[in-house]
Amino acid sequence: MAHRPIITLTTDFGLNDHFVGAMKGVILDIVPEAAIVDVSHAVQAFDVLDGAIAISQAYSYFPNGTVHVVVVDPGVGTTRRPIIASSDGYHFVAPDNGVLSMVYAKEERMHVRHVTSDHYFRQPVSNTFHGRDVFAPIAAYLAKQVDSHKFGEEVEDYVRFAAPRPKPAGDNRIRAVVLKVDRFGNLITNVTPQDVPALFSDKPGAFKIAVGNKEVTEIRTAYADAAPGQVFGILGSMGYLEIAANRAPASQITGANKGSEVSIVLGDAAAAGKSA
Repeated sequence: MAHRPIITLTTDFGLNDHFVGAMKGVILDIVPEAAIVDVSHAVQAFDVLDGAIAISQAYSYFPNGTVHVVVVDPGVGTTRRPIIASSDGYHFVAPDNGVLSMVYAKEERMHVRHVTSDHYFRQPVSNTFHGRDVFAPIAAYLAKQVDSHKFGEEVEDYVRFAAPRPKPAGDNRIRAVVLKVDRFGNLITNVTPQDVPALFSDKPGAFKIAVGNKEVTEIRTAYADAAPGQVFGILGSMGYLEIAANRAPASQITGANKGSEVSIVLGDAAAAGKSA
């Protein structure tokens, strides 16, 4: 039995307005058998990096052939291009503003096309709602097995950016940043085990992590391993160091938020700081 085509939606539209429903209606009008999955509609408004993080964390868990629509589009109505980016397993439909940058970084091969075949669009095209009139119908036709090359020519100059990476800040010191705050108040940093392997070893040695008004000196393996309200570090499911608290929002306890600096000190300097 053939599988139903799957289309996912990732937007900054929220759920208070009709926007998401209208996109789904356009898709179902073209491909009624589609299964539409909401990845997130709570991407921070206009925040292309937040959208890039959201789709990069979710897309690979879907079956091959899934069409992912990502609409975080502060440039809607301007000359920014609508694109289809195709990997070996997926199609991505999005504005060409870098919102797929973290997908590009993960995939070995990507073919990106500038969508110029406007007969696939819903007419008339609104200047302010390309999610409904451009991206939703493109995704629906892709789900109906229309070949991606029919939408436009391949391009090489598509927009991409490098996500913020931790940087050395002197001997055994690393400067990092909070990428996002999740709904539990956990601070998701940009630090991976590859960046600071000593921090995630069985015996990490002395370290301290300064964020907001707190210094963290413990890494836990489960949120419940700490006392209620205690702030600690943990390797989260996104593959990044999180600053968390047991049953409490670490963001409020530390006074930190998205964009806050995270300073990591390892070894003797950290030990000296503890004993001072």
